[in-house]
Amino acid sequence: MPSKKTVEDYIAKHENYREELNVLRTVFLHNEMEETIKWGAPVYCIDGKNVAGMAAFKSYVGIWFFQGVFLEDGSKVLVNAQDGKTKALRQWRFNSVDEMDKKLIDAYVKEAIENQRQGKGLKPEKKVVEIPAELKNALKSDKVLKTEFDKLSPGKQKEYAEHIGSAKQEKTRLGRLEKAIPLILDGKGLYDKYKNC
Repeated sequence: MPSKKTVEDYIAKHENYREELNVLRTVFLHNEMEETIKWGAPVYCIDGKNVAGMAAFKSYVGIWFFQGVFLEDGSKVLVNAQDGKTKALRQWRFNSVDEMDKKLIDAYVKEAIENQRQGKGLKPEKKVVEIPAELKNALKSDKVLKTEFDKLSPGKQKEYAEHIGSAKQEKTRLGRLEKAIPLILDGKGLYDKYKNC
């Protein structure tokens, strides 16, 4: 069984940016953050909450602040990593160690930690699940089915709604509903049989 990846492994793998990654790591650890690997890269946490991370890319090294939108950014160094996709995440990019001002990086990290401790953060938007008419009618006419459907997690409810509602023909939607009813009554998700749970 292979050993768990470490931050040291990550830095060694990115030899071109070893010095830059070590500078960032030193600043993060100086601020007593917990170091871990998430999504294949180093992430730093306070009280179990993600505060910042670092990563090496082809042409730069970056810090990302999970709730960076709340940072004052007086030096105007932060960018939205993916305009239109990321709402809270902000990134700071460096092309070389010469661009890295440890004191300034430290100030941003301290502010991010303080924001986290104050509970500042954008919560993911809950998407309203559109229940197709066929399922809506079945839930309305069968109280037991409605009770069991309501017990399902929002994710499982969404699976059923999308599966039934995505069929173009009413006949297909009704066929899918018919096959889904026993699963719903058993408290199962549509795709549970494919999951290792």
